[in-house]
Amino acid sequence: MRRRDLLTGLAGAATFSATTGVPLPAWAQGPAPATTKLLVGATPGGGTDLVARALAQELAGRLRRGVIVDNRPGAAGNIAAGAVAKAEPDGGTLLLSYTSHAINPALFGKLPFDAVKDFTPLSLVATSPLMLVARPGLKAANLRELVAQAKAGNTALSIAVAGVGSANHLAGEMLRVQTGLNLVSVPYKGASPAVSDVMGNQVDLLFSNMATVQQLVRSGKVRPLAVSTAQRVAGFPDVAPVAELVPGFDYSSWYGLFAPAGLPAEAASQLAAATRASLASAEMQQRLQGEGLAPVGNTPGEFAAFLRAEISRWTQVVAATGAKPA
Repeated sequence: MRRRDLLTGLAGAATFSATTGVPLPAWAQGPAPATTKLLVGATPGGGTDLVARALAQELAGRLRRGVIVDNRPGAAGNIAAGAVAKAEPDGGTLLLSYTSHAINPALFGKLPFDAVKDFTPLSLVATSPLMLVARPGLKAANLRELVAQAKAGNTALSIAVAGVGSANHLAGEMLRVQTGLNLVSVPYKGASPAVSDVMGNQVDLLFSNMATVQQLVRSGKVRPLAVSTAQRVAGFPDVAPVAELVPGFDYSSWYGLFAPAGLPAEAASQLAAATRASLASAEMQQRLQGEGLAPVGNTPGEFAAFLRAEISRWTQVVAATGAKPA
């Protein structure tokens, strides 16, 4: 399914009414909330928002209640995360977060919440390769050519940062460190303006989630240079991994579902099961895979272990790159 078609189907549907599914029993502490807010720390229209709206639609049917997508962009996702950390742990407020949740503890040093202790992990939703794209006027056809040309001409290149503290940002920082490229970061408040300036030849490069740029690549509005995964991506077999030039380079973004800490175990189990069932549905698989995403859907315990490992990994990346918030 094309991203435009998916967004058309979901646009204007910030509240998803329940029409199908099996009602969940009341929790031991009381009845389940009539409506659930799904907070998203990103602007509407980007990859994170797309995943949130697709998941909200699926969850509404399985939970038999409205699921409202609430966009609260800013501070690398910390605004939305902070609101969820303070919310009542009754299942009425959830967080659709992304890789920044594991990066921010190291990047910001001090946060008004603990990325582990103040949340109940429910499920890893999906993972996504990153793609390095260039403005259409840039001459290099791939990353190897870009590095050779830039070093030969001692050229500085600008790279758009669609969200300080994102995997996109840190992947760009690692590219700078490991290739020796002179990259000048240009921060943006969200993916849309960053992509727009790359398409308009205002900025040279951008590391982006596949969901955001794949249609632009296919239409020739931006030029693909490399993917961030160790292996080539099925949808773009001609685009080489950065790892072919920089061994060991392997960075992807991910999306995960959290509740506030203190959510009763029964409620957490039910919400996690509904999430896994949503991600296993044929329609959801088609939607996400069509955007270049890999649906996951694991248990709260598995997601908690994944989160701890990610925090450790990104802490090392922040230290190696010296990355700092804008």
